[in-house]
Amino acid sequence: MIRFGLRLALAGGREALTRLLVIAAAVAIGSGLLLTTLAGVNAVDAQLTRYASMYPNASAGDVDPLWWSTRQDYFRGKQIIRIDVAATGPTSPTPVGVPRVPAAGEYFASPALRELLAARPTAELGDRYPGRGLGTVGPAALTSPDTLLIIVGGTPDQVAALPAAKKVTSVGDTPALPETTVNLILGVVAGGLLFPVLIFIGTATRLSAARREQRFAAMRLVGATPRQISTVAAVEAAAAAVAGTAVGFGLFYAFREPLAGIPFTGMPFFPGDMSLGLLNVLLVALGVPAGAALAAQISLRRVRISPLGVTRRVTPRAPRAYRLIPMVLGVAVLVFALGYRPETSDGQTAIFLPGLLLIMAGLVFAGPWLTMVGARVMARYANRPATLIAARRLADNPKAGFRAISGIMLALFVTSVAVGVITTIVDERGPAPIGSTDAGTVNTVFDEKASSVPDTLFADLHAITGVRSATAIREAPDINTGGEGGVIACADLPSAYGRCAEGASVIEVPMGLSRWRESASPATVWPAASLTLDGLQRLPVSSVVVGTDGSAAAIERVRTVLEVAFPTFWVGPNVPGDFESDFADTLRGWEQLANVIIIASLALGGCSLAVSVIGGLTERRRPFSLLRLSGAPVRVLRRVVALESAVPMLAVAAVAIGMGLLAAHLFLRAQMHYTLIAPQPRFYVIVVVGLVACLGVIASTMPLLERVTGPETARSE
Repeated sequence: MIRFGLRLALAGGREALTRLLVIAAAVAIGSGLLLTTLAGVNAVDAQLTRYASMYPNASAGDVDPLWWSTRQDYFRGKQIIRIDVAATGPTSPTPVGVPRVPAAGEYFASPALRELLAARPTAELGDRYPGRGLGTVGPAALTSPDTLLIIVGGTPDQVAALPAAKKVTSVGDTPALPETTVNLILGVVAGGLLFPVLIFIGTATRLSAARREQRFAAMRLVGATPRQISTVAAVEAAAAAVAGTAVGFGLFYAFREPLAGIPFTGMPFFPGDMSLGLLNVLLVALGVPAGAALAAQISLRRVRISPLGVTRRVTPRAPRAYRLIPMVLGVAVLVFALGYRPETSDGQTAIFLPGLLLIMAGLVFAGPWLTMVGARVMARYANRPATLIAARRLADNPKAGFRAISGIMLALFVTSVAVGVITTIVDERGPAPIGSTDAGTVNTVFDEKASSVPDTLFADLHAITGVRSATAIREAPDINTGGEGGVIACADLPSAYGRCAEGASVIEVPMGLSRWRESASPATVWPAASLTLDGLQRLPVSSVVVGTDGSAAAIERVRTVLEVAFPTFWVGPNVPGDFESDFADTLRGWEQLANVIIIASLALGGCSLAVSVIGGLTERRRPFSLLRLSGAPVRVLRRVVALESAVPMLAVAAVAIGMGLLAAHLFLRAQMHYTLIAPQPRFYVIVVVGLVACLGVIASTMPLLERVTGPETARSE
């Protein structure tokens, strides 16, 4: 029977060969995207693993420990990761990506940072890292080719005095995030693409299912057993799937390197990151043909029951409104979270995750009912024959109308939630507006209070073109409980931050730049402190705030001067919005990935619909031919086919986006007390363009309608 099945697939005439090629091409595209998705998940995991090598945990062992301190620096809005290391003996571990531990006065830099150091004036960047460059940090320590990383050597005493310093005896074996968190993030991202891909492959393998049912029913009537029919069907479907899967592997490896260079997550991958494990290869190479064979088996369930039943077309039972229950329960769980929010992250996950999963499952479960409701509404207001015919056909079998677009619904829901949450967080925690007073302010916070500042510091700062003010904030223990306040000389207060109380020489101000931004303005009057100028000079310095004209050159020169003067800086020198901007850039990377999922899922949805349209035209060519013979113009039949595909897709898109934004709003209100900010127009443009592209793919199948519905098709076979 296997040989007979191959003969039917390969030598069964023009129709069989066309079906084989179409299924193979569809499976090739689907398996190629499936491989790309799996490789992308592996690439993100590889990025997170290398990120972990920058932040090892303190550990003890039999080897000489390595002193380690990781800090973040910034240059023109880009984050620079600085790692200071010092070996305590010959057996100290070596940082990942470099051949040896750099000694004091030596450093290794990533390729991107080496290019940046060579391109920018040393007063802006190079002077921050004095010493001798030993070479390049290898890819094993870099999250992407664009990573700015420097590993600086020092003495054990120097590194031990740095913030967050620790002793480590092993490097590169610490996970970047908890495993459950990584799996959750990657699972959501992969699920947004995998589901449409699998639906596309399943739709393709069911091409001309009705025609094959009739053929296999005839074989049953002449004596073939159900097992023989199942074997023939499985061989026929698997043959096309095997060929398509092989081509899919070729497509993946042909386009792997260009795909790695696309910053799907905000930064490009290394080509080697887009790799496939043995389990991935086996999953696709064996799973796709096996899935195709299983789909063929399922499509023949009626033939196995009774071959005579294939010719009887009974209208399926209409979906009921109870299908909305899971979706309503999911929304109710998120509403419940508004009043009850567990303190622990595990408790929050236990509420939010089931709620989102319930909504996702509810959307798929309610999809046929929503399709039926849309079809009935369309039928009620139909004023043209094409609209009425399409509405009646959809209402007759809404499950079939929804099946091909269920992947689009899930992908749009997931990405709408992600984009809604990301857009709101970026808006709430974004950088300071360019051109504002805060945007040109540089602040250095010390891990331990400095007893004094270098004598030439303020002269060096004021010598920089663009510097308007430089102020040292000192800690006053008697008025600074918990480090909440500080004192400065009245003469050092910048005019943009207010004025002193009458007669004051020393004033009380909030500690740190972030608290200044909340209360400072030209109209603010700062209270006098019970200190003299001589007493002020004896207090330790907590931070230095420098005001500039906001130019990039001035800001970076100020950063460099402060870093050289205070090697143990904690979080800075920091410009308002550096951290927020970096955080926002990370979120925008995930938002970009969400947009990629939207585009890919809509493209897959369009392909699935196109395959469904082709299969439907092939299976219904005789009824359409009879309609043409009875006087129906071809344009009317085209409208029928277009409406059958477009109406469910557009209705599903509207419901999925609406539910996604609702879920995002409830999550933000419960978790962060934020109000949802509508996504940027770019999101809607991407969705609209994607839906239009889907409609274009469907339209491309219309020329087939006229060819397969000629008068000769109406003859009884």
